[in-house]
Amino acid sequence: MSFTSVTSTSGTTGPPATVVPLEADLPVVARKHPWRWVGVGVVLVLLAMFVHGLVTNPGWDWPTFFQFFTTRTVFSALWVTVQLTVYGTVLGFVLGAVLASMRLSSSPFLQVVAWGYIWAFRSIPLIVQLLFWFNIAYLYQELSLGIPFGPEFVHFSTNNLFGPLGAAVLGLALHQAAYAAEIIRGGIISVDAGQTEAAAALGIPKARQFFRIVLPQAMRSILPNGANEVISLFKGTSIVSVMAIPELFYQVQVIYGRNSRVVPLLMVATVWYIVLTTLLSIVQYYVERRFARGTTR
Repeated sequence: MSFTSVTSTSGTTGPPATVVPLEADLPVVARKHPWRWVGVGVVLVLLAMFVHGLVTNPGWDWPTFFQFFTTRTVFSALWVTVQLTVYGTVLGFVLGAVLASMRLSSSPFLQVVAWGYIWAFRSIPLIVQLLFWFNIAYLYQELSLGIPFGPEFVHFSTNNLFGPLGAAVLGLALHQAAYAAEIIRGGIISVDAGQTEAAAALGIPKARQFFRIVLPQAMRSILPNGANEVISLFKGTSIVSVMAIPELFYQVQVIYGRNSRVVPLLMVATVWYIVLTTLLSIVQYYVERRFARGTTR
C-alpha cells in the first residue's frame, strides 16, 4: 500500500506530517443485502410449492391437458384468435393515427370530431360495442347512400353486410382506435417542440421533419404503450366468445361443456395465451431496442 505524505514546509519546528492513503488503495467493501437474499429465498420456496402442487395435484388432470393441447380444433381456434388480434391491431392503429393527427391539427372542427370519437368509444364497454355491431341488422335492416333526408341511390341489406367475424373485427378495431389515438398523440407531443423549430429554421420540409426527427423519437414513447395495447387486445379477443365466434376461449368452453374437464381445458387456453404473449413481448423487446439506438449510455 502506498501513501501520500503531507509534510510541513517550515522545517523541523512545524506540525507532524499527516499520512493520507491514496484513494485508489482504499479497500472496496461490497454492500451487503441480507433482506434481498431473504426475499429470494421466500420467492423460491413459494415457486417450489406452486410447481409441486402442479405436479402432485390430480385436479389439474395433465393427461387431458396434453390430449387437447395440440388438437386441430384448438389450433383452428388459435388461428381465429390471431386473426382477430392482427386485424384489430392494424385497423385500430391506422384509424388511431388518423384520429391522433386530427387531434393535433390546428382545426377546431377536426379536434372536436376526434375528441368526440375517442370519448364515445372509450366510454362504452367493449362487450356492448361488439353486441351492437353483431345485432345491427335488428336496428337497421337496410343502409343506403344518397342525399340526407332526400332521394336514396344505393341500398344494401345489413343482414349480408358482415358476418359474426366481421362484426367482431369491426368492434375490436373501432374500440382499439380510440386508445391507439391517445397513445400516438402522447408519443408525438412528448418530443420537444424546439427540435421542429430548429429544423424549420434550417429549411427542412415539414414531412421530413416529422418522419426523420419527430417520429423516431415519438416511437420510443409509443412502442411500450402500443405493445401493451396489442397484448391486451390479444387476450381481450376472448370477449367475442359471447358472439359464438370459435376463437380459443370459446372453443375450450365448447370442449369442456362436452367432457366436463373444466380445469385442464382452461389450462390449454391459458398456456397458449402465455406462449403467444411471450412471443409478442420478445418482438416488443427487439423493436424497442432498434428505436432506442443512440440513446443508451
